[in-house]
Parts: sequence; C-alpha cells; structure tokens
Amino acid sequence: MTSGHNQGRLSHKESQKSGAAGNVCVALISAREIGAGSHGFFCDFLRLKWIGTAGLGLLVANVAPAQRIEFSWPTPNRAWEQGRDYTAWVQPTVSGVEESGLFGCVRSNGTQFHEGLDIRPVAHDRSGEAADRITAAMDGVVRHVSAVAGNSSYGRYIVIEHPGQTPAVYTLYAHLARLEAGVRPGLPVRRGDVIGTMGRSAGGYAIPKDRAHLHFEIGFVATQNLSSWYAWRKFGSPNEHGIFNGMNLMGIDPHDFLRELRRGRVDNVQEYVDRLRSVVRVRVATSRTPDFITRYPSLLRTPMPLGLIAGWEVECNGTGLPFAWTPLTAAELGGQRTGTAKIVSADAALLRAGRCKALVKFQRGGGYAPGSDLTTMLQLVFGLR
Repeated sequence: MTSGHNQGRLSHKESQKSGAAGNVCVALISAREIGAGSHGFFCDFLRLKWIGTAGLGLLVANVAPAQRIEFSWPTPNRAWEQGRDYTAWVQPTVSGVEESGLFGCVRSNGTQFHEGLDIRPVAHDRSGEAADRITAAMDGVVRHVSAVAGNSSYGRYIVIEHPGQTPAVYTLYAHLARLEAGVRPGLPVRRGDVIGTMGRSAGGYAIPKDRAHLHFEIGFVATQNLSSWYAWRKFGSPNEHGIFNGMNLMGIDPHDFLRELRRGRVDNVQEYVDRLRSVVRVRVATSRTPDFITRYPSLLRTPMPLGLIAGWEVECNGTGLPFAWTPLTAAELGGQRTGTAKIVSADAALLRAGRCKALVKFQRGGGYAPGSDLTTMLQLVFGLR
C-alpha cells in the first residue's frame, strides 16, 4: 500500500502513513543578522546555542513589533480579497454542507477533522477540468514537492516554508493537477508566483471532476525527527514525504486567521497565535529542548532559565497545537517523573465543542489523562514513547 492512501473517513493526516517579521534573538544575536532566510544554517545555529546548559541559559526570546503580513489568496478566486463571505469560494464535500470545506470539526456531523480550506475553481478547460493557476500565498522557500499523486491522500502537493515570518510557518497546496515547471525543493518563491494548477489528484480515493479544489493549509512542523516516530509506529509502508508528511503537520485555522487579518484585529501569524484559546495545559517532565521550540522560539512565554530545565508547561488549542511554551525548573515540576506528561488543566466546554479531537480522557477518580490526539503530539514533539 502506498503512503498516504485515504482509508474510509480518515483525515489527510491519519491516512498519510508513508523567522522577517520579527527579530528572534539567541544570545543577543538576531535571526536577521545570521541569515534568517537560510533555514539549515539558522536551525544548526539554534541547536548549537540551545542544546548545552550554557546555551539554554543564554536564550532570550525577544520579538520586536512585527510588520503586517503580505498575503495573497492562492487561487484566482477574488471573493476573499473583495471581503465576501466564505460561501463565495469554499468547495464543500459531497454532503453539500458548505462548512465542510472549512477547517476544523466540520465533517461527519462534527466527528471528522479537516486540516485546511478547500477552495473551488473559477476556471475550467474544455473537458470541464479545473484550470485555476495556484500561486504562493507568501514569500518563502519550497521545501517539499510530491509529484506522484498516489503517494498521499493530498495527491500532488507542495509545501512552502516562510522563513521571513515569525513564526516561520509553512503553507501547503494539495490535490494539484500539475506542478509548474521548475518547482523543486530549495526554490525561493515570491508571493503570487505560479506553482501549479488546481486539480483533483489524490491517493486511495477519487475526487470527482465537479469537486476539484485546492486544499490549502497554514501551520507548523511538529518534529525534524519524524523518521524515529514513524519507524516506532510500524505503519508498514514507507514515508515518502520526510518531515512534510501530513502526519507531522499541525495547522492553524486559515479562515479564522485571514478573517482576523482582514478585520485588522491581527497583523501577522504571531499576533494570531497569541490570541489562541488554551484548551489543554500539559506539563512534560524532560530535560530535552524539543526542536519544535528551537524552530519556533517566538512561542516561548518566558525566557529560558539560566540553569538546567527540567520540563515544560505547554498550552494547546482545540486541535492540539502547542502554541504557548513555558520552561520549568525541577522545583516547578514538583517531583513529576521524567518522561511523563501530566494535564494541569482542561476547558471542558471547549473540549466538548471540538469533539473530533481526542485531546483528553477522564480518569477514574477524577482528573484527565492525554487522549489519543494529544498523545500523538507528545510523541512527535517531545519524543515520548
């Protein structure tokens, strides 16, 4: 079985088994000064500065006032730019329910999660196939190109990382009919550059002609060590997509973000993330600094301590995205056993509203334990086994 086949009602992620808006300072050296556009160099620099005790103690997360993001709608449909309602651009599922093309618990009566936005075409060729040209939503660098439709439930897809943003989120463009010539990993792209053609490619299931669309995501990469987790889970098929396998991607709600951006309530991703509601707060006892926070240091809520850290308190939103991080000392952990995760608080009302995500489960005698989705996040991000 090829990686990424859709199995029944599984989501893209479940079926895919296979920084310069602000200055981020590490030891008072900004990402801009060391070349924030050079992903590999910047990540290597962060590892060198953060892994050792001294490096951890020197970390200062100093995010300067960020500029307003420059964003372009990724298809020729201008409804969003014109301020029209989402019904002017969304592509629903076969149910016909327009909300089913949005992000979140929008499918199968709220029990199935959808990771992005499905955008319908405005142009067709003579055979009725979608003909919209797909463009990069922001300046960035192409990180992954999946040219074989059958290798993923995303079909043919492209992932672009945006090192010029804080945090350096990715955007994903899926179900493409064709890739633009020359699009390859490492290629710098500018906002509005054509990267492919809208389509209905997919692996393991068929998208009919009248529901061709672009699946669009904005989000974060959980870990750079996906290979270890993937091998441990023994999926039985190769991972064809490296760290850009959908199972390793955690999105924000693009529709909500863009709506807040258009209304002037936020100017960029960082401001949007700062406004996310905490649904679950979890403490993890580990002296490791996950590569997630080295790549997204603007998510730190307090500076790193001067001495060794003993763990982390992480706030997750309703989809399990760990959007706010606080390093903890041994005293603050209160004797929690190394290698364990403990839920500190959970918003029961918000958990009930997001019933397509299993973030917590009730324990006998009271309290919460991590549910299956939160457990997967902890495995990926913290390496818990």
